[in-house]
Amino acid sequence: MRSILVTGGTGTLGKHVVERLVAAGCRVTVLTRQPRPGGPARQLKGDLITGEGLAAAVAGVDTIVHCATGARFRRVEQLGAQRLLELCREHAVGHFLYVSIVGIDDHPMPYYQAKLDTERLIADSGVPYTVQRATQFHDLALRIVSALAAPPVALVPRGFAVQSIDVEQVAGRVAELALGNPVGRARDIGGPRVQSLAELLEEYSAAIGRRRRVVRVPVPGKIGRAFEAGLNLLGPDGERLGGTFADFLSKRLSQK
Repeated sequence: MRSILVTGGTGTLGKHVVERLVAAGCRVTVLTRQPRPGGPARQLKGDLITGEGLAAAVAGVDTIVHCATGARFRRVEQLGAQRLLELCREHAVGHFLYVSIVGIDDHPMPYYQAKLDTERLIADSGVPYTVQRATQFHDLALRIVSALAAPPVALVPRGFAVQSIDVEQVAGRVAELALGNPVGRARDIGGPRVQSLAELLEEYSAAIGRRRRVVRVPVPGKIGRAFEAGLNLLGPDGERLGGTFADFLSKRLSQK
């Protein structure tokens, strides 16, 4: 039985990854700062920033899936990865899988640069690894457009588009990779459609019956230019997966 440690295993992506790995018959451990009773997998207390509990969590593990992120993203992802990779070498862990973001190579957003730095750290570590890049999740697109729709006039960044993907599709691919051998950089994945934020807002507004006047506003600076250039979108070699944002929205609203 394969033993797999998942960081961020209670988060938006991680919880779905854990479910799939458990269903595949793996012995799964979730690393979390606040273990809670219940859930499909064993939970161990650990802190990626301080290093507390990491050695015990990694001991006996075959594969680590690093999904953890958060407000302190550079420390959680980059420092966390560094600590975990050191333990991988110590305990001869055979596979380190990291979930990253499409289009981060030339994107100036600090979060994206932290992801890129973490990828480089992993590639230079000597630990067998897989990096899976994905576009933004439908969940994030929903949070963005619901915030834009809150005031009477929606100020939408001009020229911004996304290619959002269903998080369950990402989880399925990550779980599949975790069950296999390290492949280095895996094929990028993204959603089926490229849509402007204005289009997503229109779909959201129609779904909830709340029309809003839309004003498209420019976003100055390097970050604005990067999004206008579509750096966050899937390249020609990427793979499109899953349903559209409209499909996701219909399902989400029907659950309320």
